[in-house]
Amino acid sequence: MSTKTKLNAKNSVLIDVEGMKCGGCVKTVEKTLLNHKNVQNASVNLVERTALIELENENTNIAEILLELGNRGFPAKTRIKNAFQQRIEINQKQELWKQWKQLMVALILLLLSVLGHLSEGGKLPIPVIGTLPFHAALATFALFGPGLAILKSGWKAASHLTPNMDSLVGIGVMSAYLTSLSSLIWTEFGWPCFFNEPVMLLGFVLLGRFLEERARFRTGKALKELAELQPEIARLYINKTQIREVRVGALKVGEKIQLLAGDRIPIDGIVIEGNSAVDSSSLTGEPLPIEIEPGNEIKAGTLNLNGTLIAEVKQIGAETTLARIINLVEQAQARRAPIQRIADEVAGKFCYGVVGLSIATFIFWWKAGSFIWPEVLNSSGQGLINSHQHILHSSLGGEAQTPIGLAIQLSIAVLVIACPCALGLATPTVITVATGKAAQKGWLFKGGDVIEKAAGIKQIIFDKTGTLTLGRPKVLECLSTKSETELIQIAASLENNSRHPIAYAILEAAQNNNLKLLNTVNSKDFPGKGITGEIEEMKGIIKLGKIDWVLTELTKFDNEIRKKLNNSKYKDNSMVAISRDNELLGLIIIDDKLRIDANTSLNQLRNKGYKLILMSGDRKSSVIKVGNELGFEENLLDWELLPEEKLYKLEHHRKFGPIAMVGDGINDAPALASADIGIAIGTGTQIAQDTADLVLLGDRLESLPEVFVLAKKTMQKIKQNLFWAFGYNIIALPIAAGILLPKYGILLSPPLAALLMAISSMTVVINALSLRTL
Repeated sequence: MSTKTKLNAKNSVLIDVEGMKCGGCVKTVEKTLLNHKNVQNASVNLVERTALIELENENTNIAEILLELGNRGFPAKTRIKNAFQQRIEINQKQELWKQWKQLMVALILLLLSVLGHLSEGGKLPIPVIGTLPFHAALATFALFGPGLAILKSGWKAASHLTPNMDSLVGIGVMSAYLTSLSSLIWTEFGWPCFFNEPVMLLGFVLLGRFLEERARFRTGKALKELAELQPEIARLYINKTQIREVRVGALKVGEKIQLLAGDRIPIDGIVIEGNSAVDSSSLTGEPLPIEIEPGNEIKAGTLNLNGTLIAEVKQIGAETTLARIINLVEQAQARRAPIQRIADEVAGKFCYGVVGLSIATFIFWWKAGSFIWPEVLNSSGQGLINSHQHILHSSLGGEAQTPIGLAIQLSIAVLVIACPCALGLATPTVITVATGKAAQKGWLFKGGDVIEKAAGIKQIIFDKTGTLTLGRPKVLECLSTKSETELIQIAASLENNSRHPIAYAILEAAQNNNLKLLNTVNSKDFPGKGITGEIEEMKGIIKLGKIDWVLTELTKFDNEIRKKLNNSKYKDNSMVAISRDNELLGLIIIDDKLRIDANTSLNQLRNKGYKLILMSGDRKSSVIKVGNELGFEENLLDWELLPEEKLYKLEHHRKFGPIAMVGDGINDAPALASADIGIAIGTGTQIAQDTADLVLLGDRLESLPEVFVLAKKTMQKIKQNLFWAFGYNIIALPIAAGILLPKYGILLSPPLAALLMAISSMTVVINALSLRTL
């Protein structure tokens, strides 16, 4: 990612960019985007061929940016929301088919070139294909047929002083072709003639790119499978006798659909009739089906298992949870990990270095090398014509008879063996596979940079309510000097618009007692403290929340309530206080059960060496009770913290290493944003999910250790890929330049170099794909 600013999702636009083939292309596209006055930031992904750009404002003319990319040889268009399936099925197949046709032509030409060798050697009775003009014609057709796109792309990039892989291949094959053509026309030059090299080189380059493209498409398989969860047809429910099938895109919010057993759910909606079990494992990773009844929400992409449901449409198309997940994962794949900057910086300057090395190789072997080691020259040729006939089908660097001939051959070999492709693919292939695999399990990373940070985490801070506990508390006891039902009624009326887990507990208690909610006005939330408001049927301001906060304006704590509290067996549990003006109405004691997998998950994290901290806004006794049950060290427990106090405590712990914050509520949002990694539980509030860097969908805490394992494995794969990509070029380029030629007579011919170059790129892709088996 560029160092301008951190990507801002609000003004971010995802665009599809064609024509990128190596790390040099990535650098050119990013440079072009960042040079535009209205682009604040840009992150380019070679694997997905996308660019995520942050605009200065929402009114920026995207067409100008797309035009600039097109002028540089990178046609681009904005990503249509919810069009992932279409892009996979149409654009990628078209690109594969195009490459397949070019490859077939190139392989036919390669076959004819091989037959020409056999004919020249007298092993095939077709003399015409063994002649020099025939091979010149093959090379010409190869260059200006299947190779024309490479030449155009390479020239366009070079003309803008941003050479790429196509530039190197183009210079290499054109050098070989023009050298051979000059040798054919002006025999007195004594230059080598090798028309077979452009044919073989292009054949192997196109073969490698086709195989690389096929392997690359597999990296997006997980996201494609998510997109396939969206059905195309829905059963529109008009009444019991009128049900007709319609396209999902034709549905409108408020309409009703019928879902039969076995149907994949096409919309986000509310069940209004029927009971069933729904399998949500495809979205959240939850292994067990969820029992659904009227009033429950259902999500697009989940599976209705065993009952008929009637549901009201709430969200369709790009607004569904499934579409948002896909869009989030696509943007995450476009955001690069910081480690990729090194590779992209190198790849951006790589082509200049290779051209420089090629020129140095030419000058050295022309003016010095062949005189220092004269044995590298082949002196067997007799005369110019015989010499040409003898070495017509030799590999570059083989049977060179003059210093300039050897210099030309080795400088061309340097150009074509260079491989910035592997450098460019090393990181994004792994990130693409990792984010796709994570999405299938219900873990939404918001970028490759998040995965890299997650791999380096040393400490994890947990909120209590809704994170380590289920977040579905129950009312255990009401302590009031008056009517307990009236206390619940007042509290539930005030909490009616809140999404805090305690609010659900109080509302559930009111519902169980068949209590009618009262009308409230002037409600106001105080994150980490409570809520205030007025009830139309009563005078005075009602205050509900933490005991210390509620009691600040009271002259005294009611003795009768204090006595009841001291005698209560639930006195160590969470509780809220309710007051009206300066009068304490009572206390409501709440119980929230620990998550079933909390102990197991935390122990797994401890065994992996993570330092675990518990911070909560709840009472001291309640936090200590949970901390003891889950094995937290007492000095790593904090209680009765406001949001800003959580932030302060987080900064204190940060000096001991990178830190992750796991939370689910509005009061956790500041800490989630400030932590190195903010992790939100999917059952929590929307603001927590929006603020976090990683969202764990579903209701399982045990996925947290698995997330960190995946992050570490991902970084291992990236480092392996970068080691291979750098190592390949460090070893191959000196060999191609002739470092082993004087002593061992070893060099790499361009066709072999092209094949190794393709293998290098495929290696990093295949290594990335191995993540899918973890």
